[in-house]
Amino acid sequence: MVGKNLFKWKDSKVYLIIIGCLIAIIAFYQPILALLLAIALIYLIYHYIVTIRDKEKEWAKYIEGLQEEFDSITKHAIFNMPFPLVILDQDGIISWYNTRFLDMMDEEDILNEHIDDFIPGLKVENILNNPVGNPLEIKYKNEYYGVYYNIVENKKSISTKDRVIVLYWVNKTDFMDLAEKYEDEKMAVCIAYVDNYDEVKGTTPEANRPLVLAEIDKIISAYGTMYNGIVRKYENDKYILIFEEKHLKQIESRKFDILDQIREIDKGNTISVTLSMGVGVNGKNPNENYEYARAAIDIALGRGGDQAVVKRNNNLSFYGGKTKAVEKRNKVRSRVISHALMQLIDQSDKVFVMGHRNADMDSFGASIGIIRAVKNRNKRVYLVLGGINPAIRNIYNRMKKEEPQYMDLIVSPEEALDIIDKNSLLIVVDNHKPSFMEVPELLDLTDKVVLIDHHRRGAEFIKDPILTYLEPYASSTCELVTEILYYMSDKMEMSKFEADALLAGITVDTKNFTFKTGVRTFEAASLLKRAGADTTSVRQLFRDDFDTFLYKADVIKNSKIVFDNIVIGRFEREMEDSILIAAQTANDLLNIDGVEATFVLTLWEGRVHISGRSFGTISVQLILEKLGGGGHLNSAGTQIEGKTLDQVEDMLIDAIEEYLREGEEE
Repeated sequence: MVGKNLFKWKDSKVYLIIIGCLIAIIAFYQPILALLLAIALIYLIYHYIVTIRDKEKEWAKYIEGLQEEFDSITKHAIFNMPFPLVILDQDGIISWYNTRFLDMMDEEDILNEHIDDFIPGLKVENILNNPVGNPLEIKYKNEYYGVYYNIVENKKSISTKDRVIVLYWVNKTDFMDLAEKYEDEKMAVCIAYVDNYDEVKGTTPEANRPLVLAEIDKIISAYGTMYNGIVRKYENDKYILIFEEKHLKQIESRKFDILDQIREIDKGNTISVTLSMGVGVNGKNPNENYEYARAAIDIALGRGGDQAVVKRNNNLSFYGGKTKAVEKRNKVRSRVISHALMQLIDQSDKVFVMGHRNADMDSFGASIGIIRAVKNRNKRVYLVLGGINPAIRNIYNRMKKEEPQYMDLIVSPEEALDIIDKNSLLIVVDNHKPSFMEVPELLDLTDKVVLIDHHRRGAEFIKDPILTYLEPYASSTCELVTEILYYMSDKMEMSKFEADALLAGITVDTKNFTFKTGVRTFEAASLLKRAGADTTSVRQLFRDDFDTFLYKADVIKNSKIVFDNIVIGRFEREMEDSILIAAQTANDLLNIDGVEATFVLTLWEGRVHISGRSFGTISVQLILEKLGGGGHLNSAGTQIEGKTLDQVEDMLIDAIEEYLREGEEE
């Protein structure tokens, strides 16, 4: 109301001016009347001025009263604010707080104390460096708070010492408890396969067979019941389990101990039973969790079985996998793959064969075997090869001399990119990780990709291959390719060079038939021997020059033993043969009595390469997977960029220690 009256009196000024103008006009005609009116106007002006002055005083008093009332309301609101509030200076010293904050702290005297003494997780410097950041998430005395902050500066002061920080504490404990409950009650879908069901059933005496199979069912059912889950058996060797994620956390903390329980079954079975599990969680719906579980079980089986894989969106966690993959004596899958591959070759105009970068004898030999399979079908074939390295130099030179027509089949990465098309067939051998391939871009340029590999499957994998033949039990990719060639035709038609190349691949990966050698390995070798392979010729492919022997001797001399039975060596020269020398030295170091695993570090193309070898009691694959690598239980490798040899050696020792600690926990 005061405001409205004030504006009315301000409008009166206009009326007085109009009246003055009218009096001036009347003065020309009626001077006496104009004089009287002028006197009246002077009175009105006087009254107007006095009234305006009174109204201004009244307005000023109103504003002052309103300010006092606002200050009183503000103080009352701050003191009685429903959530804790504290004011700090820029050094983190508490200068003021409200009652709620004092109750939250449950301390008697906190004024002029440093906030960090009571709440270590609260760093004032982080607030000052990020004045418009998101609220802080603080846990204090089992309560969760969202801490909102405001930095107030005294603009009259030049110094920044006058800055104060106001912290508003919003209790989010109920929300966090609800979120945790929501996470705990999420559905986890698990698919479990008995890896060697047929082998166990076939080798167990008939009288004991029901006991073994019943024991498997009993353990899996009891495991599901223990975690309040649902267990359903949908095939003789396949189960599906559904439980809440809070129970999955318990299972993970116990490292999927059901794997050990299944392996310890002893009811008259002659071989150990092994189980693989794939768990899907954090999907948008149950169907997506199921798809995650299927992808996880594929990875578990691709890594050799006897392990569990948990897939959370794009993140994978691995448990187990410390035993050797059991050789499969059933060759049905090999026959099926060979016939499927034969049909794919027949349906393609062009076939490209590609191994991994820095091809080794297994990759090169398998490529030669696949080329023979394609040539037998009278199809055009190309070998994608990025360059020649010491590991394949001897066999490459022999190919140039004995099989010169093969030179016309070799194309560079650039040439392959130019001539491949959507209808071409791309066969990838001895590798399933796109980042390790000669030309990863080829995967996107064709719709038909076939994968043949013997390495344990890692998190990185070729997307949607049309045909996958990944068997970690196999000694080498050359062994798998030999079986494929055998089932493609009644008679293995190949040259002596091709047979030698395949046998050389088997020889190098089995370390002269001493590692990962099963019945089918020797069967494949005998097939190649009948096809003309000569062990003496193969042996000559692995001969080294005198300098290489000296380099290996130098690495062995300067190697050191860690953790009692693991040897670490270093080849500090960066040269063309670095990786080959490191791999061969790692093999040679295993000949030392008492040594169970070896690692040799070397420099190559600005990166540090690690070659790991073991007898199988220690999984070099799991150790080097921690450093971004992979491979087999007893043969693995990795490359690390941007680190020195000393730094990588420290990383390797930490990875070994973590692996050994995990083994002790199990």
